[in-house]
Amino acid sequence: MMAEMTEEEADALDELWTKTTPKIRKGEGGFFTERCARMLILDETTVNILDARAKATHQTPTEFVTRLIRKDVATAM
Repeated sequence: MMAEMTEEEADALDELWTKTTPKIRKGEGGFFTERCARMLILDETTVNILDARAKATHQTPTEFVTRLIRKDVATAM
């Protein structure tokens, strides 16, 4: 269970966060930046087809897409 803050503690915390400038790291990015680069936006029809094909093969959509891509890469070599 979380302890209640006094009014003074809340004011001090508000003051700290109001006056503190967040430090932003420059470079490649972190966990969420990396995951965002992997994200795909698919239309509803594609999602429905993907879900149906994945369920038919008893796989998750991720497993199904991974299998398709690996098969395509193997064929291209």
